[in-house]
Amino acid sequence: MNKTKTSYRILLFYKFVPIADPAIFTAEHLQYCKDLGVKGRILIASEGINGTVSGTVEQTERYMNDLRSNPLFADIVFKIDEAEEHAFKKIFVRHKEELVTFRYEHELDPNKLSGKKLSPNEFYEQLQEDDVIVIDGRNDYEYEIGHFRGAIRPDVESFREFPDWIRQNMSQYKDKKVLTYCTGGIRCEKLTGFLMNEGFSDVAQLEGGIVTYGKDPDTKGRLFDGKCYVFDERISVPINQTNEDIVIANCHHCGVTHDRYINCPVCNLQYVSCEDCETHHHGFCSDACKEATMPV
Repeated sequence: MNKTKTSYRILLFYKFVPIADPAIFTAEHLQYCKDLGVKGRILIASEGINGTVSGTVEQTERYMNDLRSNPLFADIVFKIDEAEEHAFKKIFVRHKEELVTFRYEHELDPNKLSGKKLSPNEFYEQLQEDDVIVIDGRNDYEYEIGHFRGAIRPDVESFREFPDWIRQNMSQYKDKKVLTYCTGGIRCEKLTGFLMNEGFSDVAQLEGGIVTYGKDPDTKGRLFDGKCYVFDERISVPINQTNEDIVIANCHHCGVTHDRYINCPVCNLQYVSCEDCETHHHGFCSDACKEATMPV
């Protein structure tokens, strides 16, 4: 039986809400997900839940209804993508200290302190203002294949590096209007609170992140160049739904314009590669990795 485009769905969701015993909730939720048959990656902490899961339409509908039946998550927002198949091979539900690893020395509760949330239309309008500073709240490799036009590229490989990077590179902008964005919104919840704690006076974030912006019927993803990196087997998804859509990344080996990520089978580096170079180099990112597989 052939799968239709709506045979599967991918759900992206998070909510900052106190969970009394996150370790027990994690174990129970893992068993629930296994019984239901969804696959994906869900993080649970004392501060809430953050996840991406894939499943059939029926499975994902059941998952959303069941999670919302818990008073803690009654108003949780799900971002929904249609898919032809699962976006994950397995289900992981893990208990973590933080939903997004930030390691800031002060408490950051987005329910108490975070930047103003902007709708896609508001974000689009403010992106075009002359004196605005736009910070990409993701890692450098995510920025590489797609970002908002004019956004500052963070020189970070993980989210926990942001506090030092901001302090070293952004302090001169404390009196400017600062806009932040990330994939689905969760990292900006922490990042904007941090910026405000550090003395930035006018801070706002794109509500729902890039994926919500790309689905907005008015903005249609305008001013976003390239594709959005996602943490599942799709690797990247299109955002700009207009004739302004362009490819901005380059093949790691030959430099041709391309936006397709693959994983090196030796060092697990995720890098951009065209199909020809993947074949020619057998998927290896370097000669050193290729030689590491050769018999001595």
